[in-house]
Amino acid sequence: MIWSGAELVFAICEAKGVEVVILNQGEDTTFEEDLAKDVLDIITVFSARLYGSRRHKNRKLLDGVKKAVEGDDVYSLSPPSRGRGTLKMR
Repeated sequence: MIWSGAELVFAICEAKGVEVVILNQGEDTTFEEDLAKDVLDIITVFSARLYGSRRHKNRKLLDGVKKAVEGDDVYSLSPPSRGRGTLKMR
């Protein structure tokens, strides 16, 4: 699979006497169409990485909260005084 620079690869193979066999020719597209598809693929990969790292960070945060709630070091909110609560550790 070659996205760009296919002509260079073909020229090198021809110079070395290597036969290139194209198994799935596909349709002929313009340079602009190929470029737009490549840019879209790059954006898709990086956005998937970004959202994957966010998901990992959020899952880690939730696991920490669950451990804090289930463990002995539970924080509780005392009854409000003058409209504000104070945070106490049991």
